Amino acid sequence: MKLPVYLYGHPVLRRKSEDVSPEYPELEKLVADMFETMYASEGVGLAAPQIGRNDRIVVIDADPVGEQFPECKGRRFVLINPEIEILDGEKVTRAEGCLSVPGVSENVARVEHIRLSWLDEKMHPRQEELSGFLARIVQHECDHLEGTLYIDRISPIRKQLIKGKLNSIVTGKTYCDYPVRYAPKKLK
Repeated sequence: MKLPVYLYGHPVLRRKSEDVSPEYPELEKLVADMFETMYASEGVGLAAPQIGRNDRIVVIDADPVGEQFPECKGRRFVLINPEIEILDGEKVTRAEGCLSVPGVSENVARVEHIRLSWLDEKMHPRQEELSGFLARIVQHECDHLEGTLYIDRISPIRKQLIKGKLNSIVTGKTYCDYPVRYAPKKLK
């Protein structure tokens, strides 16, 4: 089932997510719904806060960018309770976008080499070193679990320059061709 993607300004995107236990109800269905939502939105990653749930769950299918970034070819993950260890302190700047911040793309500096530890969809522990654009996708999605958006990692000047676009998202004036949930209207 396609779920609405929560957009910039919604408070759920700013909360830190909780660990998922093996008894998590209907995990398999949630993961399937997250993949369906991600594919329908033409994304390569989706974190649970983006569908209104503050649970430490991420789905990634990096294969669509595999031609441009070979490390992404055939890479599909379900990450439960992921933890990142930075292995390379050198940062590379690349453009990023986000389903929760539609119509905005900004350059973000991130490290290129990480060690990722997580539980898969069967709750089996996994660990792998990731590099390049795949490491960037994982870092971006795991930021959501901490209540961080990629625009929090850009310079104050850049953030000021995109303020109008961000306000359009918050006020519901941004069109998306996928189901969305805007921030709740504030009472006067």
